[in-house]
Parts: sequence; C-alpha cells; structure tokens
Amino acid sequence: MIALIGGSGFIGSRLAARLKEKGDDFVILDVEKSSAFPEHWKWCDVRDNRSLLSGLDGCHTIINLAAEHKDNVTPLSLYDEVNVDGARNVALVADELGIKKIIFTSSVAVYGLPKNETDETGEFNHFNDYGRTKLLAEKEYEKWFESSEGKSLLVIRPTVVFGEGNRGNVYNLLAQIVSGRFLMIGNGNNRKSMIYIENVVALLVALIDQKGYMVMNAVDKPDYTMNELVREVNITIGRSEDAGRKVRIPYWIGYLGGMGFDVLAAITGKKLPISSVRVKKFCATTQFKSNNISQLNFTPPVPLKTGLQRTLKAEFLQNHRIVL
Repeated sequence: MIALIGGSGFIGSRLAARLKEKGDDFVILDVEKSSAFPEHWKWCDVRDNRSLLSGLDGCHTIINLAAEHKDNVTPLSLYDEVNVDGARNVALVADELGIKKIIFTSSVAVYGLPKNETDETGEFNHFNDYGRTKLLAEKEYEKWFESSEGKSLLVIRPTVVFGEGNRGNVYNLLAQIVSGRFLMIGNGNNRKSMIYIENVVALLVALIDQKGYMVMNAVDKPDYTMNELVREVNITIGRSEDAGRKVRIPYWIGYLGGMGFDVLAAITGKKLPISSVRVKKFCATTQFKSNNISQLNFTPPVPLKTGLQRTLKAEFLQNHRIVL
C-alpha cells in the first residue's frame, strides 16, 4: 500500500485519482479530511508519531506531500514543526515499520531566487523559512537513507505548480489578468518556471517503481516571461494580446507599496494578499531546469501551453466569468 502524507491537498488529490485509475492501493494521511477520497482517508499529523505509526502500518512506500508553505504562516515555528520535525518523525516511523522507500516533494525554494537558470547542482540560497525548512527536511531524509542499506529516497523539487482547482499564486495571477485589472510591476521581461499539475503527478507515479537515490527539479519548459504569459492568457480568452501590458508600475514603487501592506498586516493582524515578499517574487527571474531527470525514461504528458489553456478554460471560460 502507498501512503500519501498530506494527500488531501491539491497535488495529493490528483495523485490519488491517478493511483485509483491504476488500481494501486493507497491511504491518505492528513490533518484535513480528503473531500475527493474520504473512504481512503485517515487522520494523521506528521507532528504526532502515534498517528504516523497507525497510518503507515502496512505500507511499503511513503509519498510525503505535507508542508507548511504559505508566505504568511503564523506562528513561524510551524515551518520547523511540520516541515523539519515532521520529516524526522516520518523517517523514524518508517524505520520502525520497516518501510524502505520514501518519495519526498521538496521545492526549488531551496535555491532561493537565483539569477541564472539553475539545475540540481545549484547553490542553496533560500530567502524564506519555507525554503530553509524544505532543505532541512531533505537532510533528515538523507540521514534516513544513509543509515542502512536497501533503502530508496526519491526527492523532487517542483517549481510553482498550477492547474485546474488550485487556488495558489498562479491562479491569483491568472484571475487578475483575466479580470482586466492586472497591472504589470516592472518591465515584465523576467522569466518564470512553472509546472502543470498533471506533469507533477506523472513524475511522482514514475518514481514509485524507482530504487536508490535521486534528486531532481520538476519543471515544464519553455519558461514564459511575464509579458509572454499575459499574452498567452489574452489569446486563450479571446482578448487583444496586448491587453494589460501597456500600464506598468516601476519595481521600486511596487516594492514600497508591498512594504506598506506589510505594516498594515502587522497593525491589523490580518493576512493580506499583497506583501513586499510577493512583489519581490513576482518581479524576480526564477528559472530552473533538470539534468537529473534524464535518469528516468520520463516525458511530461502535457505541454506547458496546453496545461495553461486547460486551466484557463476550466477556471474562467466554462463559468463565463470573463470581462472582455
């Protein structure tokens, strides 16, 4: 049986659907009930070893998707408790139950905001607690792998994941572009790596049958500039391809505005959609590639452009929520 820790979320639900199609036996272990597969769900918290022992009993493979990942997590200690202590607990329980294979979804956040396109040999230079704790979690799993023979550790570092049903940063960006209220911050020439959900799921499924130790970035190509992304969205929804690209806010003004929202959030105690960190991430070039994926006989099943079109059609066109 395959354990999907954190399997009630966006990636986990799509992965569970794929495993069900294949006829694989799986269990979803999560603090949140799975709305997609409630019959496969068991309550589990990676901070609680007793729930891990109960949930992982009878499993031969662990896929750990659980993480604290948002920009505005409070208290900050949750990053370490869930991402790092959770990884350590999963490794300890795996040893206790004799489980020999762990697949871990880390993140390209371990590299921070590199200036150049970065592969798996890139320098670790995280700029936030999420990237820091993801890297520490990887190290916990490496200790587990090296502690005895016969184990398999397969780590993927996805870039930003998007797709139908997701409500993350890419969805919010697409919604702004579609709404016609989008304002470009900076010159729009910065490139962004992304990956479509079905390609992440396909890669995870491919790793289930692999053995040994692998670390690989998960990214679709080509990388769009922000200008190109806006153009693709406009074309897909039938709007002029230049719409929303003529009015621009200089980066320094956008960043100062983000700092203002930081102060407002601190005063009110509310989590606001705009912050200096999000402006910085939006305007940065974040390009990644994978050299190590050549170790697999793997081809992403869905081209990036097709994934973008599917997402736009499902989220905005089918529901007639576009203002042209």
